[in-house]
Amino acid sequence: MKREENRNDTQRDCAAGKTAVVTGASRGIGRAAALKMASMGMNVALIAGHESDALKEAVKAVEDLGVKAKEYAADVSDGAAVAAAVQKISAEFDDLDVLVNDAGITRDGLFLSMKDEDVSSVIGVNLEGTMLMTKALLPFFMRRRSGRIVNLSSVVGLSGNVGQANYAASKAGVIGFTKSIALEYARKGITCNAVAPGFIGTDMTAKMTDAAKEKVLGSIAMKRMGTCEEVADLIGFLVSDQSRYITGQIIAIDGGMQI
Repeated sequence: MKREENRNDTQRDCAAGKTAVVTGASRGIGRAAALKMASMGMNVALIAGHESDALKEAVKAVEDLGVKAKEYAADVSDGAAVAAAVQKISAEFDDLDVLVNDAGITRDGLFLSMKDEDVSSVIGVNLEGTMLMTKALLPFFMRRRSGRIVNLSSVVGLSGNVGQANYAASKAGVIGFTKSIALEYARKGITCNAVAPGFIGTDMTAKMTDAAKEKVLGSIAMKRMGTCEEVADLIGFLVSDQSRYITGQIIAIDGGMQI
């Protein structure tokens, strides 16, 4: 317990006063990541696709941890919307230090049954949104020769999945993008990594039938689904100074699902 407290104190000391931008922040992993950043002493700009009570509640929960928090509604697949949101964020926060790209959607179905919109919307939010947000924040990081980027991929981006060709392609794209950004900007003091969650308790998995959940659980070594907070803990490590020599990595957090 003492060792864990010391580790948390180290993260807080190094992160205090910094600003994190988190997309998909109204729920699930994004919300948990925003709270993790706040627990480390960071101010947080929370972005979601639209205004909602859930987004306002997430902002309040972050503020309750004693840091500055503001909400922004922006479609991350829209370059103009991203630029406008980042302009507002940069005007309201002193420095921008961390980007967590969590915004994501699913439109599942067998590939031949997918409408073109099912493909373009998923690629647009999951992959293009990650790229647009990164492009908007990189100039701030480069000026300070410091920055941490964590992208949300998925185990299906590593393995593929029946009924998720669009989603798997978007998350595989995030992996390639992450490695490329890591290579391009390492000398500028910027790290870029991705986490690849497995079966995590989110709104997405809540829609699954009990039979489908049991089938997936059977393939996991730990025999349970993960939590959003466990993923957020990994993100917290990757944005901390403790990970300063880690970049271009794709870290699966799946309870042994891919073994």
